[in-house]
Amino acid sequence: MQPSIQYTKTSDGVSIAYATAGDGIPIISMPTPGFSHAELSWQMFGTVAQPLAARHRYITYDSRGTGLSDRSAIDFSMEAMLRDLEAVVEQCGLDSFVLASWIGAAPTAVKYAATNPARVSHLILSDAFTKFSDISESSAYKAGLPLLDADWVVFTETFAQVLWAYDNPEFGRPFAEHIRACCEPEAMRALWKAWEDYDVTEFLSQISAPTLVVANKNSRWFGRDVGQRLAAAIPDARLALIDDITYAPVPDLIQEFLESTGQPTPSTAAAPDPTFRTVIFTDLVGHTEMMSRLGDERGRDVLREHETITRDVLKQHAGTEVKTMGDGFMASFSSVTKAVECSIALQRALAERKSDEPLNVRVGLNAGEPIEEDGDLFGATVILASRIAAKADGGEILVADTIRGLCSGKGFLFADRGEFVAKGFEEPVRLYEVRWRD
Repeated sequence: MQPSIQYTKTSDGVSIAYATAGDGIPIISMPTPGFSHAELSWQMFGTVAQPLAARHRYITYDSRGTGLSDRSAIDFSMEAMLRDLEAVVEQCGLDSFVLASWIGAAPTAVKYAATNPARVSHLILSDAFTKFSDISESSAYKAGLPLLDADWVVFTETFAQVLWAYDNPEFGRPFAEHIRACCEPEAMRALWKAWEDYDVTEFLSQISAPTLVVANKNSRWFGRDVGQRLAAAIPDARLALIDDITYAPVPDLIQEFLESTGQPTPSTAAAPDPTFRTVIFTDLVGHTEMMSRLGDERGRDVLREHETITRDVLKQHAGTEVKTMGDGFMASFSSVTKAVECSIALQRALAERKSDEPLNVRVGLNAGEPIEEDGDLFGATVILASRIAAKADGGEILVADTIRGLCSGKGFLFADRGEFVAKGFEEPVRLYEVRWRD
């Protein structure tokens, strides 16, 4: 079995590589930023990844700035790390999943689990820290910090030796090479600097998911007391002490933990119903007047540019083009969040376009269960999306109240535009404008 590697976009436009393998209950494995590579980690950390994929739907990803994700996006702030995780969750269509984290990914996992209790069915924290002081006095941190600014190769070789090779000599050199493949030295420096601001201790008591804390007895990141304090701070958390720096026992520990705490079933933790779609309509305002003014040849050139921009943005946000109507598009999404993000990205791309011929596009969104036939979509969901788009002005994004409700807590800004009765519908629909310029 080999993982399938794909890409998704974060809400701030960063490309994130993620890998999936296996079937069953979804488990998102969050590696420490700077030490992951969606392709190479499958073998490097095979003692964990491969047994998990044999039993579950295993999902992992590279944080921004590392691995196969966008290496130029060097931002390891807590907010950026949460956006990376959220993008993978949305792209994989997960309503509920097991969240497993390792070392430096743990603070992000803690905050996400505390603020998204309905989604995280179980939380696994392996050699985790929750604040910078947990690691600042560790032998690994003290040994690595001076070398990080001096020599990248010496740093990786020394760090691998301190962290792994004393207990597992054959693992040291390959792990050093792995680090160099995962990120650039400036990214590692930015990561260690970002850790200084990490502190999620206030969220520990808010975690409601069953939690397993795994602590290595001989970890050189920190002593076992860090894991003990962590387990004591999370309601009803379990502590498992291991003596294996490769984490080989962890897959079995996870399986035992899931079985003993009410393992979620694939039917309640799998991707959402594929018949549920978010439908988008776009319309180029003033198309007829523009064609008359510019003439067929020049007008068609402008339309081609509009089509290229729209198709690029759809592709970046996992949208499916249903059809084009000459001056507009109809598209569908399996994720409501991705649909709204795509609409915002489209308006921004058009606004930033350098040309003396502006492209003013109105966008309308609705969500429901349209009828699919021969690659086209039909039904009330589609008709209402079209009517909503027609109500928008150029440069606006209007959505049905259904969309706003499904995007609750996602960070979008909405302005109430009141109710209207769409042609062919009896009940009024409340509309909201997506405030993409703010």
